[in-house]
Amino acid sequence: MKEKNLLAELAAYLFSHSDKESGRTPSERELAEHFAVSRGQIREALAILEAMRIVERRAKSGIYIDTKQASVEALALFARAGLPLDPLQIYETVELRKIHEIKAAELACSRATEENFERLREILKASEERIAAGEGLAKEDREFHLEIVRATKNSVFHNICSVYYLMGEQRLPIYFNDPERSVRSHAEHVQIYEALLRRDGNLAQALMSAHLQGAESYWKGLIEGGNAAAPANSALEQA
Repeated sequence: MKEKNLLAELAAYLFSHSDKESGRTPSERELAEHFAVSRGQIREALAILEAMRIVERRAKSGIYIDTKQASVEALALFARAGLPLDPLQIYETVELRKIHEIKAAELACSRATEENFERLREILKASEERIAAGEGLAKEDREFHLEIVRATKNSVFHNICSVYYLMGEQRLPIYFNDPERSVRSHAEHVQIYEALLRRDGNLAQALMSAHLQGAESYWKGLIEGGNAAAPANSALEQA
């Protein structure tokens, strides 16, 4: 079994087989038997999950699940494993993504190369074709935003922002089911591209901020419409 598959499947299994009160999970031996892998492989996978702050291994006690302090990478792993994500954590991640991508737009204005601009033009052309065919822009939206981040020439920045899109992998196609949303998003992408092309950092930031406000409002609406817990609603009202 590949490491990435094992991580996602292991995380899902630990969630569904942990004690609801204590959070204690099956032992390394039991996990190795279930997944038909060596205890060494399970130990390595658990070490990664522990680094992501998903589990805690306690000497002479066992393995315990705890997602309250889970990292952004862990949230992406949960999404890939089909595990339910805490609505407030998603909303807070969208807020963080907005901060990062606004800064990316500014940096891209001074660092983008012709290669980046050519790639953005290709994505915009593909978006037009998708809209004409009545299809959503989930793939093109992700590619457009990540190309802007790639234009910052900061690989760590790109890796961080890529995680946000992994988290939204299943939700983006639903978000773009609305044809009007796809048309509006494409028009805003064109405006952002033109600001980047003019190397106008202030305008690019302002346009990116306004563009991402739609996604932020979308998630807030889902949380409030889904009757999120009272503490979560209270936190959102203060956001």
